[in-house]
Amino acid sequence: MSAGAEILLPRWVVPVCPEGVVLKDHAVVVRDGRIEQVAPADQAQRAYPEALVTRLPRHALMPGLINMHAHSAMALMRGLADDLPLMRWLEDHIWPTEQRWVAADFVRAGTELAMAEMLRGGTTCFNDNYFFPDVTAAAAQRAGMRAVVGIPVISVPTAWAQTEDEYFRRGLAMHQELAELPLVGSAFAPHAPYTVTDGAFEKIRSLAEELDIPIHLHLLETAGEIQASLDQYGMKPLDRMESLGLMTPRLLAVHMTQLDDADIRRVARAGVQVLHCPASNLKLASGTCRVADLVAAGVNVTVGTDGAASNNTLDMFSEIRLAALLAKGASGDPEAVPAETALAMATINGARALGQEDRLGSIEAGKAADLVAVDLVEPETSPAHHVISHLVYAVARRQVSDVWIDGKRMMAGHELQTLDVERIVHDAEQWRHRIQGDSVNDASRSSSLER
Repeated sequence: MSAGAEILLPRWVVPVCPEGVVLKDHAVVVRDGRIEQVAPADQAQRAYPEALVTRLPRHALMPGLINMHAHSAMALMRGLADDLPLMRWLEDHIWPTEQRWVAADFVRAGTELAMAEMLRGGTTCFNDNYFFPDVTAAAAQRAGMRAVVGIPVISVPTAWAQTEDEYFRRGLAMHQELAELPLVGSAFAPHAPYTVTDGAFEKIRSLAEELDIPIHLHLLETAGEIQASLDQYGMKPLDRMESLGLMTPRLLAVHMTQLDDADIRRVARAGVQVLHCPASNLKLASGTCRVADLVAAGVNVTVGTDGAASNNTLDMFSEIRLAALLAKGASGDPEAVPAETALAMATINGARALGQEDRLGSIEAGKAADLVAVDLVEPETSPAHHVISHLVYAVARRQVSDVWIDGKRMMAGHELQTLDVERIVHDAEQWRHRIQGDSVNDASRSSSLER
């Protein structure tokens, strides 16, 4: 009965489901990548006498965090262009850099850098939206990290695809290839309403239903997006999405900072999933998502970091804390989005949005053993009056010591097991030299012309 099983014995188990529960003196039994049992520690040890026992006497064991919106490869553009509004940031800095440098090797190096950061901070699954998703998928599979990679669609040529047809052709071919990978799946990832045509959206809607995959879309990120839509289409973005049949539970709507009361009711009725990125929205001054009102309306709200180019970290613990605090400040209600709700947004809510709540997001028998051990016996988190409160308001990501995905140890005693951190950082530095060298050369040429 016990052969091949591992018993994890933390000080506390935070299962997330049921919400708000903390189990003391309990064990989590893992076998073949799955959680076999959550039981009192002495009972589990009697039932599995030959199991490998891993003791975590200082730790809370929680589900792996799910980063619901990431542009992982953009980690190589961390700090490249800061303190700017969204469209200047995109048009003057990010898009030109992407046009110059983004290719398969850039995406590989950036994704590996992002995964190293995410794993060290307790993230076990990321929902990605970027070019060369096949490269991202391969990197995630090699590292043993769980991911949903986006099939990009945008109405401009890029290094990934030159035409709309090519975006679909390459993306669908990748989707078929991913069917063979156990940890990596796909979603459609149209960039935004202002960069995707009606025809492309209609095709995405039809194919997403056929393939049963989500649609991952930047939506209502800034106030200017609304006026631009009125000017071009004669309707607001949500009206356009509804007219195209996209307002369904399949829609993963990122940012959503421009919602009025009627919009919130419409989103709730449609079952749209909201992907909240508080740090990025604040840094770009894009607006504030009305999270407290969305939660009160019954909307499934999740949390993502966005890319490191705009955030500048992929720290989900920081993002959870900010999501809870911002909801309180924006609503004027200190009871809005309590710690238990914020933690659920980064775990089980993300699993629901991805249609994987039967496999991910909580510590329950039968689910994948995607687990994170957080050392709470530190000055910053002592005394532990309220474990979930500490996980949301006090924990630093450096307190994550061990991470499992599908029962496989991905980080042990703060050391990553499947990623070569020294090589990854070296590669990132090489990309910095290339990108900055290009900028320096451009500036020199400009100065020469002026003289």
